[in-house]
Amino acid sequence: QVQLVESGGGLVQPGGSLRLSCAASGFTFGRRDLGWFRQAPGKEREFVAAISWSGARPLYADSVKGRFTISSDNAKNTVYLQMDRLQPEDTAVYYCAAASWMTMSDRNYGYWGQGTQVTVSS
Repeated sequence: QVQLVESGGGLVQPGGSLRLSCAASGFTFGRRDLGWFRQAPGKEREFVAAISWSGARPLYADSVKGRFTISSDNAKNTVYLQMDRLQPEDTAVYYCAAASWMTMSDRNYGYWGQGTQVTVSS
């Protein structure tokens, strides 16, 4: 049974940083690509970043390029999202998801975590 469990969300001031973690189980970690998506109140879910076990260059949404960094630790079956220079518009529930190959489309991801809330506010 595939499980994705996010952690690391919270309240942070504008300009601050957070690191989200996604612990994966129930599948061979190195054979699934993993992505982060987010959904703000009243808005559709949107792509944030994705990483491939193949070593291909990670994907990032334009809105987070240069501020967010996705990485993985295969030994810990965990993927991370380091978020720097956070802004109020980054406020959302952040979801980890797994797919056979990474894309920016959420329809390609068959497994999802429960999400973790990130709030950027002074």
